[in-house]
Amino acid sequence: MDSTAAIRATHTPDAIQARLGAGPAHSYLRDFIYGAVDGVVTTFAVASGVAGAGLSSEIVIVLGAANLVGYGFSMAVSNYLGTRADRELVDRARRIEEEHIEACPDGELEEVRQIFAAKGLSGNDLEHMVSVVTSDRKLWIETMIQEEYGLTVNGASPWRAAAVTFGAFILLGALPLVSFVVEFFAPVAIGDPYMSSSFVTAAAFFLVGAFKGRFVARNWYRSGTETLIVGSVAAVLAYLVGVLLRGVVS
Repeated sequence: MDSTAAIRATHTPDAIQARLGAGPAHSYLRDFIYGAVDGVVTTFAVASGVAGAGLSSEIVIVLGAANLVGYGFSMAVSNYLGTRADRELVDRARRIEEEHIEACPDGELEEVRQIFAAKGLSGNDLEHMVSVVTSDRKLWIETMIQEEYGLTVNGASPWRAAAVTFGAFILLGALPLVSFVVEFFAPVAIGDPYMSSSFVTAAAFFLVGAFKGRFVARNWYRSGTETLIVGSVAAVLAYLVGVLLRGVVS
């Protein structure tokens, strides 16, 4: 089935009814990328700082694990609170609009008229649109929430956003530590755990960026390279700090 046929198959009356009836699907890609990139960056930054200071693999493992759990949980909680705050803003806007419609319906009706006039409607078409929107109180309020406040009525679930961030942080953030864990249990298996960790981390950076690029229909190679560069800069800075502070901990 070619792309045109596939698109048409999703636009039959039954397919449209099923899709719209399920409600809008929120993407948690942002939360995944947020957790994955930050997890790899911060954990490898710990490894780079410790390696730059000339400390042992045991310290990398301890500090890296502490970073995974502590900072990962902190990021998840922050994302949860931020996402919940967005939902609370919508609830506040809903209460305000309900109060305004009750107190000054003519003024709120004029706001709807000017909103759609600014979109290019005029004459009978404009008045018909105003009549349709304001005849349904829920539609009226949600239109004002979106158009006047610029808010999304059906936002992300705070719990899901937090869980995706935490999961991505732990799963991807653990990769820079694998070489040090292997070196701890089997010292002869890996000659230079930091070098091995660098390759694994570079691959993780690139793959996360490439995944994002494919998901948003962007050049996957460019997106992967962009993420790799950002992560590498953070790692180099952490390594240099470790080198500068080597005398303090030696």
